[in-house]
Amino acid sequence: MTKKKIAFACDHVALGLKAALMARANELGYEVDDLGTYTGDRVDYPVYGELAGRAVAEGRADLGVIICGTGVGISLAANRVPGIRAVVCSEPYTAKLSREHNNTNILAMGARVVGTELACMILDTWLAAEPLGGRHAARVAMLDAIC
Repeated sequence: MTKKKIAFACDHVALGLKAALMARANELGYEVDDLGTYTGDRVDYPVYGELAGRAVAEGRADLGVIICGTGVGISLAANRVPGIRAVVCSEPYTAKLSREHNNTNILAMGARVVGTELACMILDTWLAAEPLGGRHAARVAMLDAIC
């Protein structure tokens, strides 16, 4: 089975955590696409949330991982892109259920909220979970129908 491609993006606050999560995804056999930012110079998180959202929505990546200080701002930007269901997670349980019940396609985290080990656990859990379909698929379709 070919592993999926994951688009990663972050703002200047989250460079270190993005690097650690990309390394973890590589260890798991995923193809990684680094959409930036690449330096510690101040940038605006909406730019990077949108970049990742468009990469996933347009099929250039199967999934996305985005990181800013809290994960909230960058997830709000990604969620503005039609077809994106980004979730902010600070623990593995929400990551698991977000994939199973909501078929989330972008995982957001806060570099000021979670440490590297916890972030890797969240990523591992999210990637291991599969959408359950059934009644959940009908609800995801309802979400996707909201303009």
